[in-house]
Amino acid sequence: MRKTSTAPVIAAVDGSMGSLRALDWAQDAARRRAAPLRVVHVRQYAAWGQADVLVAGPPEAEGDPVLDDVRTRLAARTGDTAVEYVTLEGVPGAVLPELGADAQLLVLGSRGRGGFAGLLLGSNGLATARDAACPVVVVPPPDRDRGAARTAHAEGEHGDRSAGPGPRVVVALHADSPDAAVLAFAFAEAARRGARVSAIAAYPWPAQTWSAPGRPAPPVVDQGAVEHEIRALAEGFLAPYRERHPGVRADAEVLPGDAAGHLVAASRDAGLVVVGRHRRRLLAPARMMGSVTQAVLLHAASPVAVVPPAPREQ
Repeated sequence: MRKTSTAPVIAAVDGSMGSLRALDWAQDAARRRAAPLRVVHVRQYAAWGQADVLVAGPPEAEGDPVLDDVRTRLAARTGDTAVEYVTLEGVPGAVLPELGADAQLLVLGSRGRGGFAGLLLGSNGLATARDAACPVVVVPPPDRDRGAARTAHAEGEHGDRSAGPGPRVVVALHADSPDAAVLAFAFAEAARRGARVSAIAAYPWPAQTWSAPGRPAPPVVDQGAVEHEIRALAEGFLAPYRERHPGVRADAEVLPGDAAGHLVAASRDAGLVVVGRHRRRLLAPARMMGSVTQAVLLHAASPVAVVPPAPREQ
């Protein structure tokens, strides 16, 4: 196995089918990055355990059947990716985010062994995507594309699919406040996968206009002009990333309506959807998850990467 000092890609496993799907995704991501793969199983405390008393502890002496099964699963695969197996004890929603401090990517399933059958996103996945210091990829169940992603938000069907077939990475582009970390991650991932980038810039429509009683109505907003302005902004934001990754084709899709709906619809034929996590706000210093990001995590048919802002922006 190849030895490297590169920060690892971490796969969180718990024996569920969802976590094994995430393991497969993480192994492929580690190979593309020439990075080691660290497989982590966090054994849940008893119900009375409290995360604020002890976050993680050493494993029990008798071994870990979950990791034993993973070793067997990976043993039959060829490749030179270095693999490390780690067992921790604690509350997964508290332990997993801490692992992102020395990882370049953390991958987990959308619902673990303890989740209810109808649960769209487990609490551990939500906590990890919200709090980890590194990007977090949440891998959905295989039947997700037959559910919400097929029917959610009819306006998502208006997306421009003229860019052609082939693998693609979809990225959310906020024209009023673009996230450099999100765009950089999306382009780098597309370059690794030989994929194109679809940058979706949504704008609210119809525009809301108000006038006080007895006052003249405000002028009618020209949708074509709004779309032209948003597209000009989007193209400007994409320009430096196109220069850094000349082999990556990037198309801006400027669409009216709900951003979450367009991203979920686009996930049906995407290899990955990339979204940002909310920046910390002055009146809300704790880390937050934006409503668009939460909706995409709940309903996307493809894996979703949640990218934290650059440290200076948090």
